[in-house]
Amino acid sequence: MLDRARLTPRDEGSCWMKARDDATEVTAAGIARLAGVGRAAVSNWRRRHGDFPKPVGGTETSPSFALADVERWLRAQGKLVEVPLRERVWQQLAGHPAGPVTALLHAGCALLLVRDRPPAWLALSAVSDERMAQLLPGELEDVVTPRFGGRRERAVHVPEPAELLPSVPLLRGVAELAAELGARGAYEFLLGRQTDANPRQYTLTPAGPAALMARLATSAAPARTVLDPACGTGALLRAVEPRPDQHLYGQDSAPELAALTALRLALHSDATVRTRAADTLRADAYDDRRADAVLCHPPFNERNWGHDELAYDTRWEYGFPARVESELAWVQHALARLVDGGTAVLLMPPAAASRRSGRRIRADLLRRGALRAVIALPAGAAPPYNLPLHVWVLRRPGPATPPAGALLLVEAAGVPDTDGRDKQLWPAVQDAVLDAWHRFDRHGTVEERPGLARSVPVLELLDDEVDLAPARRLPPPAAGGGATELATVRKNLGEALRRTADLTPPLPPREAARPAARPPLTTVGELARAGALTLHTGTGAGSGGVPVLTDHDVLTGGAPSGAPHEGGPDDTVVHTEPGDVVVPVFGGGAAARVVDEATAGAALGRGLTLLRPDPAVLDPWFLAGFLRGTANHRRASSYASTSARLDVRRLQLPRLPLAGQRGYSERFRELAAFEDAVRLAARLGERLVRGMHDGLTEGTLPAE
Repeated sequence: MLDRARLTPRDEGSCWMKARDDATEVTAAGIARLAGVGRAAVSNWRRRHGDFPKPVGGTETSPSFALADVERWLRAQGKLVEVPLRERVWQQLAGHPAGPVTALLHAGCALLLVRDRPPAWLALSAVSDERMAQLLPGELEDVVTPRFGGRRERAVHVPEPAELLPSVPLLRGVAELAAELGARGAYEFLLGRQTDANPRQYTLTPAGPAALMARLATSAAPARTVLDPACGTGALLRAVEPRPDQHLYGQDSAPELAALTALRLALHSDATVRTRAADTLRADAYDDRRADAVLCHPPFNERNWGHDELAYDTRWEYGFPARVESELAWVQHALARLVDGGTAVLLMPPAAASRRSGRRIRADLLRRGALRAVIALPAGAAPPYNLPLHVWVLRRPGPATPPAGALLLVEAAGVPDTDGRDKQLWPAVQDAVLDAWHRFDRHGTVEERPGLARSVPVLELLDDEVDLAPARRLPPPAAGGGATELATVRKNLGEALRRTADLTPPLPPREAARPAARPPLTTVGELARAGALTLHTGTGAGSGGVPVLTDHDVLTGGAPSGAPHEGGPDDTVVHTEPGDVVVPVFGGGAAARVVDEATAGAALGRGLTLLRPDPAVLDPWFLAGFLRGTANHRRASSYASTSARLDVRRLQLPRLPLAGQRGYSERFRELAAFEDAVRLAARLGERLVRGMHDGLTEGTLPAE
């Protein structure tokens, strides 16, 4: 595979702590994260407190401090009770002298030992660090070789004792974390933190599209052998449903990614795992193998994919790809690695369906029945998030395979009630796509669904353009469901507007609108220390059947719509309860939402902080109302060049007894009801306008 991730031994821009002389050091950003405050608060502490720890390293503008000294000072000030185990292990990994990627590889090997041979790990953990570093390579070899093969063929290499010695404290912490989360959960947590901290270094396939692609590839029959020739961090192979005697193969040009994927898959299932590090198109490591299914999220728009060297390669059965058609080279590579009748599913840029330079290859894929479906995903489903990416479903024709009569085209953005900007609304998208594919795969055709799915005769597609973009071949949906539904929408809009008018909050009389004496203020942080409320940070972790409340849901007043984070074990879930107050911490907007019975039970998503007030002390509507103050947010936010972050602990509210909070609470409830009515009216109005525009322009509504 071509380089999709440039991994450096250390990314100083993302690592907020480091290790030096066997003592962990932490930057000001790291201290802020430990204490749950903004960096400005740390600067204030340094100026105001003479006993604040002195820098032990770094530079004058970016000093570093001894972590142990910082912890002692924070505890003495009541700003820190204990560093959570997960945070401590992450600090050790991020600050490893050889860099976080090397540390993650060492941690994955140790977790494999913990998972497969726990007695051996227990014996090792009882010896000194130096002795463990000497004994560990032999023990690791005994678990790595059966899972990944001999030294020459595997991507995971067992480190030498000298390499392992700096990692031993980390490995002890990782094993302790595995006791809490399980070996797989511990590795997923650390890998997730690494990719989150370095988003530009990795091209990730989100869990929703990965699961959809895996289901499409294995819908006809379970796949015993699955290949991902551009495996990255292994998201696609991990999405394949485990089955007995399964073989998973991966290849990536970055050795670190090939090794990380192998460890991730080995910890996820008992499948035989083989990964190789090499450029797939130039140096295919599996040219002697055929797989039941191929999954691939190839690099897009690559010009240096090997066009000049590979002109006579036997993989180009459907035509030699142009230099600008690297994606069609990946398509043909995937087909070449399939058994007859095997299925390949690739994530593709939309341009690959319509560029003139690729029309001859697309035409031959259609004529020979290799290309079976093109599915347009909603924009925002996968990176690059500004494009509505396509999924291509291909099947390798056998000697007796008749030419296909039709191609399935699906426009997933046409799924009802799906917002293309919200990439987490995947259950409805996945169900609609799989339903259309199963019907088409079984019968060779599907009943036409305007705006969503259609089986198009191949002869209709074989024109001068061979344009396979679903949006250009699907009939538009009926305008708003037709005139009858538009009449219903108009009626509902009228009712919503009347309700909005009824709920419009009255203003106080002019003579009563004098500024009232403000009671003394307190902060969320002070209330938390006093036990009046507790704070919880959202991770997006949860079980498959539990929806996730996202920051988008909070801002729009919608129902929980997210899918659980793929790596989060159940015991890391933060569930919402009635009376909780949820606040987004990114974006700079003033928002807070009181959880009701309909929202209760959802998992808390990333980018959200949950405040759980003691009902004997704090009214949730009083709390949420004051947390939404614009000036309050401005004071409690820190700003980077392109983003803003809210320090929830610094938000202020009046110090009032419960009885004194009731008046504010009732007014804030009234405002929330009015806001919900305005949102409903806005949605219905937008739907009516869009439906009438579509009806007039498509001719389904008369102009008179």
